[in-house]
Amino acid sequence: MKPTHLRLRRACAAAAAAGVLIVPAAAGSASGTSVPGRPTPVSAAATTSPAPTTPSPDTGTGFTPLTPAVAAQLDAAVRRVMREAQVPGVTVGLWAPGKGSYVRSFGVADKATGAPMTPDLHVRIGSETKTFTVTALLQLVDRGKVGLDDRIGDFVAGVPNGDRITLRELAGMRSGLFNYSLDEDFVKKFEAAPEQSFTPQQLLDVAFEHPVLFEPGAEFDYSNTNLILLGLVVEKITGRPLHEVITEDVLGPAGLRRTVFPTSPALPAPYAHGYTDQTASGKVEDSTHWNPSWAWAAGEMVSDLQDLRSWARTLATGTLLEPATQAERLKTTPMDIPGAGYGLGIFDVQGWIGHNGSIPGYEVLPVYLPSAQATMVIALNTDSQYEGQEPSTLFGEAVTSIVTPDHVYPGHKPVAPKSG
Repeated sequence: MKPTHLRLRRACAAAAAAGVLIVPAAAGSASGTSVPGRPTPVSAAATTSPAPTTPSPDTGTGFTPLTPAVAAQLDAAVRRVMREAQVPGVTVGLWAPGKGSYVRSFGVADKATGAPMTPDLHVRIGSETKTFTVTALLQLVDRGKVGLDDRIGDFVAGVPNGDRITLRELAGMRSGLFNYSLDEDFVKKFEAAPEQSFTPQQLLDVAFEHPVLFEPGAEFDYSNTNLILLGLVVEKITGRPLHEVITEDVLGPAGLRRTVFPTSPALPAPYAHGYTDQTASGKVEDSTHWNPSWAWAAGEMVSDLQDLRSWARTLATGTLLEPATQAERLKTTPMDIPGAGYGLGIFDVQGWIGHNGSIPGYEVLPVYLPSAQATMVIALNTDSQYEGQEPSTLFGEAVTSIVTPDHVYPGHKPVAPKSG
């Protein structure tokens, strides 16, 4: 799960590959058809408004009108990435006021049956979960229950440098604590039995076996350990389980009815099957019902396209927080890619604000571009990297190169992370 992903052996989508937790193609998955003889699974055609056949970016907002010609370009770009990265299924959604919308699904949601990918399917959202956990914490800040500069040692015992690491540094990925999901023994244990359950304390025990990486606040380093600690802080202050806090205090007020923080490996129907190469054998396997407890506050949640669309705007505009608190959230420090910064459980990559997510079998990229009031959501059912790059990043780059050439996500060819 590096900046965005909850991935075991690498981390977020924005930091590790272009953002910020953690596949052979099925018949027709790269061409937009599910199985021979079935129609292209374009579940919702791009909606457009009249515009020239060869549009150019709008100089006022920097967002290209979503005309039929542009929709055709997007179709071709998505299919190209699917073919190259061997992605089974993907859904892409774009919405911009006055520019139209584009919502289309390609490929298959289930390689065994050939069922097509569709926009209404639930997917695991990996490190996008971090945005919900940090929002719950910031709501407590607004209520005066906790301060961002409080020390984690005041809430959780046994944390290395716990008397100096602040909640702000945890949320901003600047604690220096080792990322438990990069521990080789932990990875092997998980891959040997991905249905097993982990407790937050077990995850911390793994992290704390390693020395700290640097002094608090000295550097940026994406670590899922930080979010496990923040989840425990939320529980201690509220006296409620984290999944209840997020459901009642975040999902409810945000109007997200198809997003859940599960307490088991079960997925709400309908859902896409997920496929990963993060396996003991190294071969691609169906990871749909693997136990996500190892990700907990850093990446356990499930959602769908429309809820992610709504949440991307809510998150970026801060409608659940006081303006001053949202301003603190959006103060970014440099990450490891040009033109990108990480705030408090959120990133700004070339003007796109949000967070990406990756967990074995799934990746999502829900982001918002304030200058155009535009939203982009990409959801796919694999996390298998292509030439060291996250597939969600490849889709994001392909799509934004067409619709926001002045704000290309992530703005350069990502490099493979050092580890994880």
